Amino acid sequence: QVRLVESGGGLVQTGGSLRLACVASGRTSSSYAMGWFRQAPGKEREFVAAISWSGSVIYYNGSVKGRFTISRDNAKNTVYLQLNSLKPEDTAVYYCNADSRVERVSSGFGSWGQGTQVTVSS
Repeated sequence: QVRLVESGGGLVQTGGSLRLACVASGRTSSSYAMGWFRQAPGKEREFVAAISWSGSVIYYNGSVKGRFTISRDNAKNTVYLQLNSLKPEDTAVYYCNADSRVERVSSGFGSWGQGTQVTVSS
């Protein structure tokens, strides 16, 4: 079981930026894909981005493509999500997840972190 801890959330104005981080621990000896989801109040959790172990395969939700960037540092067991040009509709709790394959991660499978709150003020 991979244990995940997110950080980096906060309050930011429209147009601002944040960088989220998710550190994996536990059974990290084997390769795993990682991803980000978000859940706004009253809405279902939605996929944001996912990245393969090597970083060669990356998926984005169309609503964030061009504004958000996912990356990872395997030496630090960490995945990042750079959030730029933030909008009030990006306000949500952001969760990271990890699983063996990027397709499974983007479908919502695997281990989950506890989430970090991102609030964008207008």
